[in-house]
Parts: sequence; C-alpha cells; structure tokens
Amino acid sequence: MRIAVIDIGGTCIKSGIWEDEEIKEIKETDTNAKLGGTHVMETVKGILREYHDFCAIGISTAGQVNTKEGTILYANDNIPGYTGTRIKGMLEEEFHVPVSVQNDVNSAAIGEAYYGAGRRHSDFLCLTYGTGVGGAIVINGAIYSGAGYSAGEFGAIVTHPKDRKPDEDMFSGCYERYASTTALVRCVKEVFPDIKNGRQIFEHLHDTKVRELVDAWIDEIVYGLVTLVHIFNPSLLVLGGGIMEQSYVIEEVRRKLKDQIMSSFRNVEILPAELGNTAGMLGAARTAIENYQKVSKS
Repeated sequence: MRIAVIDIGGTCIKSGIWEDEEIKEIKETDTNAKLGGTHVMETVKGILREYHDFCAIGISTAGQVNTKEGTILYANDNIPGYTGTRIKGMLEEEFHVPVSVQNDVNSAAIGEAYYGAGRRHSDFLCLTYGTGVGGAIVINGAIYSGAGYSAGEFGAIVTHPKDRKPDEDMFSGCYERYASTTALVRCVKEVFPDIKNGRQIFEHLHDTKVRELVDAWIDEIVYGLVTLVHIFNPSLLVLGGGIMEQSYVIEEVRRKLKDQIMSSFRNVEILPAELGNTAGMLGAARTAIENYQKVSKS
C-alpha cells in the first residue's frame, strides 16, 4: 500500500510516500504561508502530482480541523484565508482517492502512539513547544477530539490571570505566551540581543544569567503540566518540539514537576518525542490507512 502524506506547517510543507511501515521519497517545500490558504493548497496539489500510484492521501495540517468533513475550522493569520478550506473535498476531486485530514499536533501524537515514545502506552498526553504550545489527548490509542474537534488546546490554559485581556488577545495570560519556545527566545533576547534562537540559547547555558532565564522558562512549562497531570492522571507525557531535544530541559521538567504534584500522581513518565520531523507524516499515514479501510468496506 502506497499512501501520499503531507504535513503542512507555517514554514515548510513536508511530504513523502508511506510504504512498508516507513516514509520514503521525503521532500520539503516552502509553504509561503503569507500568500494565503489558496496558494498553500495549490502548492499541495503540485507536490502530490509529483508522486505516483498512491491509493490514499493523509494530511497533517496547522489549524483546527473538522476531521469528519476534512475542513479547516480555524487557522490564525500565519496562513491568511485558510479558515474554511475544504482540504478533503478539494483533493478527492483532484486525485480520486480517499483523503483524511488531521491537525498537526494530533497527527504527531498518532505517530508517537504507533511508532515513537507512546507505543507502549494506550493513553497519554502529547505537548509540543514551538511558536506556541500544542496539545493532543490519546485515549485507547486514538485521539480524543472533543465536541467540536478541538480538544487539547493546552496552550490556552490560564497560568497568569492578572495578564488576561481576552478582548485584545484570547491567549493573553495563557500557557503558550510563557512556556513556548517563542517566549523563551523573547525573554533571552531582551537581555542578550545577539542571541536569536533556541540553539544559541543552549550554547550559552554556561552563562549564569542565561541559565536563570532558562530555568524560569522551565518553571512556566511545569505550571501547565501540574494542571494537566492533576486533571488527566496520565501514565505518560510526551513532550515535543526541537527545544525538547535538550536533555537539560527534560531532566529539569521531571525534577520540578515531581515536587509540585501529589504523591499519588508521581507515576507519570515524561519522555521527549522520538520521531522529530517525521511524526506528523507518520501520524497522517496511520489516519489515512484507517480511513482507506473504512471507505473500502462501505
């Protein structure tokens, strides 16, 4: 079985063919997201035309997704005009194969559930730290999507209520404003203007002031996790995003979280995501397989 998989991000579109339990023919294409949702979909169609003999398409995408209809319920201004895009309908009309569409963090969680850090757990929470904070809830090996297909918006946990100004910014005072990689870089740049990204931050971790800023940011990560652990009582937290490849971050999160949760919740395991940039594509493939099997039986 050959499945074409696409992972639509704000910066690049990753693509490949899932076959024999792995992703092959991997490519990366600039999203040029600021050109809008219509441009992004034309780019996706062009990518798919370069692949051949696939029997289904799996899409992982930024934005909130109605997985039943395969449409974008909501997307922020990173991709203008993307909200409302009929991805499933557009691609099925063009390529005449079944198409499944899933949110990118959910796709990554599905990938981790089958092939990565979550493969020994039927239930876990997955969080990704990057531009914002994304989340996914895995129950019995499947995504819990909620009443409106949008469960797991962990970045919207209110951690700083005094900073709330929802009329101006719905995420004001919320977790992702303080715990994202973006938040870390912003705080460090205020003190060290020449440090411009996460990689450079950890190259300077020996600097006492840099380490203090990183430690304060890790505290912000833990604040949100304390809430999630006490609500869900998960056996596993999978933490993703490039910043989580830093062993210092994972080790400190483990240490600090243990001190801030009730003893009966301390059986939770904390692991970095294992699949890196292929997680979304692997999750999209898994979802596409299930959709293809369902369509074939109907």
